[in-house]
Amino acid sequence: MLSGIFFALSAGLMWGLVFVAPLLVPDYPAMQLSTGRYLAFGLIVLPLAWIDRKRLLQLTRRDWLEAFKLAAVGNLLYYLFLTAAIQRIGVPITSMLIGTLPVVMAVSANLLYGRHDGRMPWRRLVPALLLIALGLLLVNMAELNGEAADVPAGRYLVGIALALLALVCWTWYPLRNARWLRQNPDRQPATWATAQGLATLPIALAGFILVNSYLAVTTPDFTLPFGPQPWRFLTLIAVIGLFSSWLGTLCWNAASQRLPTVLVGPLLVFETLSALAYTFILRQSWPPLMTAVGILCLIVGVIYAMRIKLEPVVTRHSPDMTGA
Repeated sequence: MLSGIFFALSAGLMWGLVFVAPLLVPDYPAMQLSTGRYLAFGLIVLPLAWIDRKRLLQLTRRDWLEAFKLAAVGNLLYYLFLTAAIQRIGVPITSMLIGTLPVVMAVSANLLYGRHDGRMPWRRLVPALLLIALGLLLVNMAELNGEAADVPAGRYLVGIALALLALVCWTWYPLRNARWLRQNPDRQPATWATAQGLATLPIALAGFILVNSYLAVTTPDFTLPFGPQPWRFLTLIAVIGLFSSWLGTLCWNAASQRLPTVLVGPLLVFETLSALAYTFILRQSWPPLMTAVGILCLIVGVIYAMRIKLEPVVTRHSPDMTGA
């Protein structure tokens, strides 16, 4: 349990970096940031794949298909929607919408996988979820009264829609990924993270070429292929490709193997808290009181959820027809 929480915390700290990346290169289109990040991810894992080639060769065709699906939805589509949302409504509101993920995942895992991994009693889970939801609401209200007050209504609604699409992708990914890992306990988390990087590479490469072709036609003043700040862009995608993509995925895989699926969801709150911390560091300011209270509610909610004991899985046997 403790090692699983440690790995989930480490993943959250590294995943929080992806929220501030668009703020560091605001002139870059969301699609270029998304494909660039995962192109870097795919290239980074190539030498790792050679080192781990024996384990990778043990993966079946079905495993590679699963890695491809996870790469397409949980990597490229998720970060595309996330980056586009951040560029429209900012990090705090976007991170708060994504931050509802612990609530969404805990409920989804309880409904879908409780019979396999054990179920959290609803009467015990609801207070934790309410605390998390209250924390998210408070932080969201604080931002709407502050930095986001001047965002035009149309831009705000589009940003909300994009963030919700990112939420859908990021809800599907951890649940699906956790199920595969728990069904394949003999597979190494590092091998599965590398496999997802390899599956991402051809999609990201094709996407990066298409994006640059589109920009060449529609925005001839945009410097190609790496934009107006090439070294900053390349350094940024290399850092998040290594830490947020490969190492973050590795840590999350390790957490998913050690924790029941229903407990994994609340731990995603570490990603939201990390994104908020990095954002306020960039702003060089302390969070307002309402935001601080919201963050405290998030932390208390997660701690409460982690202390809930799972109801054991009940295996029903067919009745003995022999009369013995």
